Amino acid sequence: MIELTAVSKRYGNTQAVKELSFTVFKGETMVILGTSGSGKTTTIKMINRLVEPDTGEISINGRSAIHEKPEMLRRKIGYVMQNIGLFPHYTVSQNIAVVPKLLNWPEEKIQERSVELLKKLRLSLDCLALFPHELSGGQQQRVGLARALVADPEILLMDEPFGALDNVTRSEIHVEFKGLEEFKRKTIVMVTHDVQEAFELADRICLMHKGEVVQIGTARDLLYRPANDFVRQFLDGARLTLEFKSMSIQDLWELLPAHRMGLKERTDLMGSRKQLQPATLSVWLAMELFNFTVEDYVSFVLTDDPTQMKTISFSELTLAFQQYQQQNVHG
Repeated sequence: MIELTAVSKRYGNTQAVKELSFTVFKGETMVILGTSGSGKTTTIKMINRLVEPDTGEISINGRSAIHEKPEMLRRKIGYVMQNIGLFPHYTVSQNIAVVPKLLNWPEEKIQERSVELLKKLRLSLDCLALFPHELSGGQQQRVGLARALVADPEILLMDEPFGALDNVTRSEIHVEFKGLEEFKRKTIVMVTHDVQEAFELADRICLMHKGEVVQIGTARDLLYRPANDFVRQFLDGARLTLEFKSMSIQDLWELLPAHRMGLKERTDLMGSRKQLQPATLSVWLAMELFNFTVEDYVSFVLTDDPTQMKTISFSELTLAFQQYQQQNVHG
């Protein structure tokens, strides 16, 4: 979907981006992560030509972005910028309608699509008549997302989209981001300096430092197969939490003890008040479950094979996690 080949950008004596090459596949969420000044924002702005590269090639859907008019290119790409960037003198309705009006949509279609998105993003329709300063930070962020999504672009660029939000609001929007069908159908490039945010939302992570790519891979690639000492040290401060959040019960399945129940007990469990948890749950969330139950065991089921169940204790979960760590660190 998006391909950067040997892209470079210099500001005076500063080399912001140097010979940058990577590919973002259709339908994936690529998160560009890195230290301050690593070239993250410059990179994302070059994709929609808010910044022009000095050298190199950027192609979208196999076509050179350089040979397309910037304003036409941007109308096909959703963009969520730092600090939300809503027009302060426009109502919510007017903010969302900016791109559709440029595309000459009829008013009825704009209104219909705006209402649809506000409902999906859990915003009251009363917000349409309000101005940005009348909204909370979380509401403003959702309006910014609605504005980027309204024309249903294939590509969504997000530059530190949740950086201005408090931790509780950010966590709520992360859940919406991962669950909303609107996002699942997009090719997304997101910039963040927040390691945990990258690990929660990314299909793959592009780690940058001093304008260059250090490593591209999944969260587990960076954790267990770091390219060098920089990657290892960059993640060290939050390593254990990142491992808990990037690993699912399904990843540990073969290391967990066999189901301790017979067929009748398993059938009873399926119909009882005890809720079967999906094995896609992260180890982090699975461990939290034990804090909210009086039971010694929690039951998990494979999503793609509901006949496969395991009922485990907290100690069995932590033991399987430790075994997985040992296998991957030394494997």
